Amino acid sequence: MIVVKNNNVNKSASKVRLVCDLIRNKKVEDAIRILRFNDKKEIAIILTKLLNSGLQVASESNKYDLDKLVVGEISVDEGPTAKRIQPRAQGRAFRVRKRTSYVKMALKEA
Repeated sequence: MIVVKNNNVNKSASKVRLVCDLIRNKKVEDAIRILRFNDKKEIAIILTKLLNSGLQVASESNKYDLDKLVVGEISVDEGPTAKRIQPRAQGRAFRVRKRTSYVKMALKEA
């Protein structure tokens, strides 16, 4: 089992989970095809890079058959939230929460 992770995704975890649910338990080539034509482009690009990183690790180790690899487990957790201030009318200030997330993907052989 190959585990790759990205701890610097500048999207909220709930938005990333929607895309991750589409590729869970799919073959790697099917997952790449799904991500290629997904509407949420920024998240799809991040997940494609993570998937390609896992494939690179698998090809270097020579223990795995790349045609049989499956996205086994993919989990998204909330990362730290950056808090910013948005000025509003009459001297008020609203808080803006810039959320981040951690993505962990495990590739396994079918």
